[in-house]
Parts: sequence; C-alpha cells; structure tokens
Amino acid sequence: MGEAEEALKLFLTDDKVEANTLTEKLNEYNKVRQDIEKNIFEDAVLKIADEDLSNKSSIVLSGENWHHGVIGIVASKITDLYFKPTILICLHDEEGKGSGRSIPGFDLHNALCKCSQYLKKYGGHSMAVGLSLDRKNFNKFRQAFEKYAESSDLNKIVPIINIDKSVTDKELTIQNIKDLSKLEPFGEANKMPLFMYKGLKIDSIRALTDGKHMKLTLKTDTNTILTAIGFNMGNRADEFLIGDKVDIVGNLEVNSFNGIENIQFNLKDIMKSL
Repeated sequence: MGEAEEALKLFLTDDKVEANTLTEKLNEYNKVRQDIEKNIFEDAVLKIADEDLSNKSSIVLSGENWHHGVIGIVASKITDLYFKPTILICLHDEEGKGSGRSIPGFDLHNALCKCSQYLKKYGGHSMAVGLSLDRKNFNKFRQAFEKYAESSDLNKIVPIINIDKSVTDKELTIQNIKDLSKLEPFGEANKMPLFMYKGLKIDSIRALTDGKHMKLTLKTDTNTILTAIGFNMGNRADEFLIGDKVDIVGNLEVNSFNGIENIQFNLKDIMKSL
C-alpha cells in the first residue's frame, strides 16, 4: 500500500524514534489494506451472485480500479470459498492487470497458456499466476478460460482438508493459541494450522448478516463453551439443531471484545458426529 523501502528501513534502523514513526505508518497502511481488501471481496461476491458464476467451472471477474496490490489475496479467499480456479482483474483505462489462484489438480499456468492469444503478459505456476490484458479482450479471455476449465472435469476434483491436529478441551488455552503466532508469517508454503475438535454439542446456532455467516456456541464434555464462526456458511445453519453433536475443523484465534478474551474457531468445515 506504500513504498516497500519503508518496511526495509524499519528492519535496518537503530533509531527508536524512526522505528516508531515507521511502525505507525506501516500500521496505517495495513488498516487501509484491510479495508480495501474487504471492499473488493464483498464486491466480488456480489458479482459472483449477480452473474451466477457459482455454477460455472471457474470464476473470472473484473472490477473498475480494484487495487492491484490486494487482488491476489482476495482471489485466494474466493478460491477457498467456492473451490474454483479464480482470476480477478482490475481494470484501469484500457488495460487490465490480474491475479489468479487455483485448486489442487488444476494447472492455472497451463490454462493461461491455452488462452494466451488474449493476454499481453502472464507468468506464475500451477497454483498462482499474474497477468495483463487489454480491456477489449476481457470477455474473450473469460470465455476461453471457462471453456478450458469446463473441459478439465473439475467436478471430479474432491476438496481435501489437511488437518494438522485434533485438539481437546485441555489444550485449548488462550496462551497456547497466542503462541501460534510464532509460526508466522503464514502463506502458500506455510498455511495457517487447521485444528479439529470432535463431539461438540451445539448450544446455540444462528445466521448473521442477512444469512451470510453462521455463528455457533458449542459445549465440550466438560461444559466449556466455545464460539465458532463460519464465514460465508450461513446457508448451512439449517442443517443443524441445538443439541446436535458435531465435529468441526478450523483456524483458532483469540477474539477480544470489551477487554474480555475468548477462544474462537474460524470454521473451514462442520459435520454431524458419526
């Protein structure tokens, strides 16, 4: 969001005053980045619904003046949400710059090679790419990419969740979860750890934000209450009833509200216990 040199200066400086000034500036950049990322994500999800892209084999979207610096992050979130290869393109004047993310089993770079007649530049690998094109070629590229995706039998690719650890009530402490930050930075080659908790009883369940998200409170065998949020999982709230036993998988974080810290599961999946 700013100049990369400012982050470098922070690592190199021996001056505390300069370090504080740079830290404050970088924090502000990060807040702006989070807001822009959130707005682009919400815009993209609306476009997917309006254009009924959830029933397509791929998602290729464009937006006017989307910030090119964050669309890769948003493309990754869209890919995780819909389990489809996704390319987001920010249009400015007569040019478009894009980033794409894929799913295991679909070579995104090879797909671009098959559609290269509509691109100016492209590069990357099987799971992530960058590209540029002329605005006038966007629809032609989109159609060619979708045609290639349709021919790849993506419906036969089954999403797999790689669970890092099954946890118990005893292990779920605020300090343990805070210690996970020592594993950062997280990214493609260092995914956020995924944890499974089995046999939880649903204490409450409801949809949030006009049915978009799902929030649950879950009771352990020792009657400890855990909070779980399923972002963009609101459509699944009707699958479960209070009292159901469920197994959940997700990332763990410490949520602070009004000075009170609580453990929260950010759900990747949920199912009734077998």
